[in-house]
Amino acid sequence: MMGAATARVPAKINLHLGVGPLREDGYHELSTVFCALSLYDDVTVRAAEEFSLTVRGEGRREVPTDRENLAARAVALLAERAGVADPTVAIEIEKQIPVAGGMAGGSADAAGALLAAARLWRLDTERDALMEIAAELGSDVPFALLGGAALGSNRGEQLLPTLHRGELHWVIVLAKTGLSTPAVYHELDRLRTGRGETVPPPARPDALMQAIASGDVHAVAPLLHNELQPAALSLQPLLRRTLRAGAEAGALAGLVSGSGPTCAFLCTDAEAAVAVAAELSGHGVAKAVRTAHGPVPGARLVPVP
Repeated sequence: MMGAATARVPAKINLHLGVGPLREDGYHELSTVFCALSLYDDVTVRAAEEFSLTVRGEGRREVPTDRENLAARAVALLAERAGVADPTVAIEIEKQIPVAGGMAGGSADAAGALLAAARLWRLDTERDALMEIAAELGSDVPFALLGGAALGSNRGEQLLPTLHRGELHWVIVLAKTGLSTPAVYHELDRLRTGRGETVPPPARPDALMQAIASGDVHAVAPLLHNELQPAALSLQPLLRRTLRAGAEAGALAGLVSGSGPTCAFLCTDAEAAVAVAAELSGHGVAKAVRTAHGPVPGARLVPVP
């Protein structure tokens, strides 16, 4: 048995997030376009005599280090399905992806743990089988394995890879405090009920997918959309200032990423992204500012550190 394996997993943003009405199972029907970004977590799984989970890097104090961590649950579920006799491991997570930031950091860690554990145990597991396990763990976990760009439906776990050309360049603004995904969805339901809205099923964003396939950043920019954004702004009104600052700094478009509170700003190219990031860094609206590009590949094995 190998002693350890490491997987590198990207963050995601939602270029489009359409949210249908609340379902009887407690979820919402989604129509979303995922894009994997070049902000990564590295997840190492080592053979060990007793369980441990260590987190380093961005937001490490906010991440649980017990067996309830989604990465630990991923390893346990894979061991159960594969019949691994001794599934005891030490998990090490090196984080760049924001915690509770709407960029699927916990889901990325689960996907990385699945891939690394499968390698550690030398399992002959097809990627499709890992995707099925990933879907049981959470709506965003399958996309962290897939990467690139994809249309997500149902809860977001049913994926259709989307053609894409070239790179989109982003400035990622990390908020000073996080947001709970369930709280944001609950707030969206409250806002809709207060307005007396009849919520239709979410529409498929064909125009956006065509723009992504064309590689034309100016066609993509006006089509960015997030139906969770009003709820995130309701819970964290200061995000309005962040979005306004990004527009004033020269971004083509900006939106709250997923359930927030991270904001993502689309720029014309890498040079423009650096300039916008520098401008936003001086505004005092964020804990940190990063540049990133995408779409990038999903979870992949890398040398063990």
